[in-house]
Amino acid sequence: MLKSVKGIYRDGQVVLLETPADVPEGKVIVTFLAESGLVELQSRGIDRQQAGDLRVRLSRFTEDWEQPEMDVYDDL
Repeated sequence: MLKSVKGIYRDGQVVLLETPADVPEGKVIVTFLAESGLVELQSRGIDRQQAGDLRVRLSRFTEDWEQPEMDVYDDL
């Protein structure tokens, strides 16, 4: 089973921001995330026009995504 927890890399060490439940020991892979949180769409073959179209189509779901009961999916 894979489990993800947030952490910060500082001074050569990874500091976990959460304690993983039911994981006494295990191997890990550390992936460094971009600070901005932005996805480089061009590197994924999506141009400006396609990105604009995608933004419009996904904006229709914003109201649903922001419902409090949707928070349950943030941990998946």
